[in-house]
Amino acid sequence: MSGLIPVAEALSRILASVARPVDTESVPLARAAGRVLAAPVASTRTQPPFPASAMDGYAVRAADAGAVGARLTLAGTSAAGHGFSGTLQPGEAVRIFTGAPVPEGADAILIQEDADAEGDTVHVREAVEQGRFIRREGLDFAAGQVLLAEGMTLDARRLALAAAAGHPRLDVRRRPRVAILATGDELVEPGATPAWDQIVASNSLALAALAEEAGAEAIDLGIAADDHAALEAAFRRARETKADLLITLGGASVGDHDLVQAALAREGLELGFWRVALRPGKPLMHGRLGDMLVIGLPGNPVSSIVCGLLFVVPAIRAMLGDPLAGADRTEPATLGRDLPANDGRADYMRASLTVEAGQLPVATPENRQDSSMLAVLGRSEALLVRAPHAPPAKAGEPCRIIRLDRRLV
Repeated sequence: MSGLIPVAEALSRILASVARPVDTESVPLARAAGRVLAAPVASTRTQPPFPASAMDGYAVRAADAGAVGARLTLAGTSAAGHGFSGTLQPGEAVRIFTGAPVPEGADAILIQEDADAEGDTVHVREAVEQGRFIRREGLDFAAGQVLLAEGMTLDARRLALAAAAGHPRLDVRRRPRVAILATGDELVEPGATPAWDQIVASNSLALAALAEEAGAEAIDLGIAADDHAALEAAFRRARETKADLLITLGGASVGDHDLVQAALAREGLELGFWRVALRPGKPLMHGRLGDMLVIGLPGNPVSSIVCGLLFVVPAIRAMLGDPLAGADRTEPATLGRDLPANDGRADYMRASLTVEAGQLPVATPENRQDSSMLAVLGRSEALLVRAPHAPPAKAGEPCRIIRLDRRLV
């Protein structure tokens, strides 16, 4: 289709326009969940810092407990945080608990299920082997070892690892500031009563949620009327907030009431492109306004959300220094019904999924794919991706999907 650029090219150009990752800040671990590392994290310590018991039982010498019926003399106790400070002598055993230091001289753990204790005497019921149930020093990681890479998003498991490695604070990318502006005389805020010819604005909330889940700080600029002065005032507010990215919703086409592109041009927009070969979301605009990246999304709710997933989220991840910002998010599935040939635009069709153990999910596109229908998107579990000029497809053939029921990062 003349004048339309492919989805992959549009994404590549958007990512290339991210000049550099945002700057960094140091935050305490308690506030680091969801943040993106600005530098690798190396351990400050060795874990475990000593040979530790993996089980409750008795620390012994394998030479003493290598035969059923052997008798050992109880010499003390080693518990987590209260280790046995002596040295195990031949013929002795030390009562030990999971995670406790293995006493010097011991080289195996006789688990409590394989022993009987009578007073200070331990009877061996199952022979042990050297090294049995001992976690060696440094089994998990060693001091100086790099554990987390720059660009990783900090979730529960990575925060736990950073804490265990001795880091009370971490250097992370600051959250990119994403200003979101809805446009159009037909829109009112949620909770307001629309006139007969108006609707409730929903796109801003959706894009704010996408931006924040991707790791950004969303800034709501409200609704701008279809008026050059109102639009230009909103663009100035975006600059005043030092937004890294401005998202406009609606008005990016070239109709009589589509004023956003013209208003941005008056403010000095360097237009990158507009109009992409995809459905929904053809009237997508991209450019820069000084230091601020601009992405103009269509006004139809489904179009704006789909384009947000395809372009806004990767742009935010690139600002955060994520090396996988532009990675392919599709996965294989099986087509649930016949589809006709596609035209020159890539399709992102709302679809339900049927999942059976050991099988690829079956993706069945909704019959109605109108880009205004939020209810269809709300009940869909995936976007079925079809390339431009795809031939007719039969149910049961392979296809590609983007799941909607998974976190973005």
